[in-house]
Amino acid sequence: MKVLIIGGVAAGTKAAAKLKRENQGYEVQILTKSAEISYAGCGLPYYVGSIIEDKEELIVNTPESFAKQTGVMVSTETEVTHIDRSEKTVTALNLKTKESTVYSYDKLIVASGASPVIPPIDGIHLKNVFYMRTPEDAISLRETLETTGIKRAVIAGAGFIGLEVAENLASKGVRVSVIDMADQILPGFDTEFAAYIENHLADHGIMSFTGTRLEAILGTDTVEKVQTSRRAMKADAVILSIGIRANTEFLADTGIELMPNRTVKVNEHLQTNDQDIYAIGDCACVINAITKEPAWSPMGSSANIEGRIAAKNIGGKNLSYNGVLGTGVCKLPELNVGKTGLSEAAAIAAGFDAVSVISVVDDKAHYYPGASAFIVKMIADKKTHKLLGLQAAGKGAVDKMVDIAAAAISLHAALEDVENMDLAYAPPFSTAIHPFSSTVNILLNKLSGEFETFTPVEYQEGKAEGYRLIDASITPQIDGARYIDLSSVNGPVPELNTDDKLLLVCSKGKRAYMLQNRMKYYGYTNTRVLEGGTAFNEIEG
Repeated sequence: MKVLIIGGVAAGTKAAAKLKRENQGYEVQILTKSAEISYAGCGLPYYVGSIIEDKEELIVNTPESFAKQTGVMVSTETEVTHIDRSEKTVTALNLKTKESTVYSYDKLIVASGASPVIPPIDGIHLKNVFYMRTPEDAISLRETLETTGIKRAVIAGAGFIGLEVAENLASKGVRVSVIDMADQILPGFDTEFAAYIENHLADHGIMSFTGTRLEAILGTDTVEKVQTSRRAMKADAVILSIGIRANTEFLADTGIELMPNRTVKVNEHLQTNDQDIYAIGDCACVINAITKEPAWSPMGSSANIEGRIAAKNIGGKNLSYNGVLGTGVCKLPELNVGKTGLSEAAAIAAGFDAVSVISVVDDKAHYYPGASAFIVKMIADKKTHKLLGLQAAGKGAVDKMVDIAAAAISLHAALEDVENMDLAYAPPFSTAIHPFSSTVNILLNKLSGEFETFTPVEYQEGKAEGYRLIDASITPQIDGARYIDLSSVNGPVPELNTDDKLLLVCSKGKRAYMLQNRMKYYGYTNTRVLEGGTAFNEIEG
């Protein structure tokens, strides 16, 4: 069998290698427009920050080493210009010789990836305008940073890549501003969670300007300013990370079905509407594993999974891809953030009766050096208690929180299914009741009515108006609030009636919950706890 693969980064190389392992007799060839294959796209920001020292480390495999290891033929700097489905041929242009060659195939895999969005604005071609998609992009930015110096940088785009570049530039002493057209940073996170992260970035010198459109880049030869919909901002460099578009122009006249965003529509076997043509990676539109609706998730992780499944299916298997959860994790200054599944807003839009809780839980034994906390938002369906999503932030290993949630969601687990899992514990790694389990318990308490709360969003919307603020911290910390020491409550609290509306607030929420539990025992009927406490909310005394 002859298999042609268009594209040679994550998805294409994974499919090629797996095809040859499945059957050494297959003739497998990669055609790729770029000069390199199999590079570490997700590692680019860390090369800019010199965490990855040598640029050679960005290249996972050279075309030569990959061919020797796998037996796959690799043709670089070869651009596919036409596909003839009836003849089962691909025409490609050699970018060095300008000669065209026709290749035949039995099966074709489109893994052509995506390219950065280039906005149609003035100044886009000035010196010191950078992207962050290929090793050349990162190498160019770091060379400029180290040779000519960059004092101020504006990053357009507040997704994972944009913020990772911001962190790495800031670590080099660059004053960084991030702009984004959207109303929040980090698409896919709920607004209050994104706002918390935005405030954290500001505390570390990275200013974010949301609802702000990039209108022009100003300068004579080199970047001098950025004109936004708000104002002009001084800058020595601009890094554009405003999105990517699937590289599917060559499919325009083939009859291969495309989605409105130009990604390739595939079925559960990753086949296009032509059973002999598959599409995988950043150019393909798959489904959301929860809603089963079309979903585009251009991530290296899903690209590798899709490459493996497509290869096995070409090899005679009949595997289905269950879809993506939008799982991701990001390293920021003194804060790691991650998510999986549906946000609360997305869950409601998808028709779920979503309920959520914000918890602040220890990330390891509190007495162990370096112990900190996770801030977690967990979302479930109110009726079925099925886990729908999780967002997490903290100095520690938020990825383990995200990964446990991703596993639970993938297995269609209800909260009760994961309530008492036997998760790893030792003081350097976790708490005796794992922080994931603690959050599950808190959400179950909320669902049962035992834990009555206002969410941060409800508090911001003014739903706590008319409630008297009670400081339930270990020691008083909220100016203007009545302080109640939990340990002193052994009956009705003086000067408080049992039907008074009371908003209980502490640093993390746990002590306020314990106070609520005790006050309920003594007849108090209108208490609410502010989820996340002062760790997550800005309290007005």
